Amino acid sequence: MKYKMKLKSEPFIKIANGNKTIELRLNDEKRQLLKIGDTIEFTNLENGETLCVQIKELIKYPSFEELYKHVDKLSIGYQKDEPANPNDMDKYYSKEEQQRYGVVGIKIKRIEDKTILKGNK
Repeated sequence: MKYKMKLKSEPFIKIANGNKTIELRLNDEKRQLLKIGDTIEFTNLENGETLCVQIKELIKYPSFEELYKHVDKLSIGYQKDEPANPNDMDKYYSKEEQQRYGVVGIKIKRIEDKTILKGNK
């Protein structure tokens, strides 16, 4: 199955460059349909570029706080010298939503190489 999701430019570029290998989402009704082997087409909200990834693993937890305890911060988009703070996800999903649905880390692998990022030729 193929799904479409939108991303801001910074996480999009990190996935495109292979620096971010786990996308974090609320485990709502849409994400509950995801299966290992499915494809996700991410669209960069700022410029419309797209890239496709394959789902390698689904890591489910009741909250981002719990998920952050079990994943490498580099894999979710943080820099080596940057502190990983699960509260960063509160700007996207409320604590109430997290409590209602839980969260999912979508471990991904890039499967297309048609995206050309400005400045990364």
